Amino acid sequence: MKLIDRIALILVIVGALNWGSVGLFGFDCVAFLCGGQMATLSRIIYSLVGLAGLWCITLLFRDRDPE
Repeated sequence: MKLIDRIALILVIVGALNWGSVGLFGFDCVAFLCGGQMATLSRIIYSLVGLAGLWCITLLFRDRDPE
């Protein structure tokens, strides 16, 4: 697995955990840690998680490499 694949997967997991906390508890971890949903850092993190999600779609359509 390439480095960019691992980074994307980590970001997707962070996003999933954040959405889980929003859904279960109404608590947005990213907004809490970064100063609100519209704070610049929060928006950067949300954007990176979204891009990582798009990147991870490509994992579904790749042939497996024998490692």
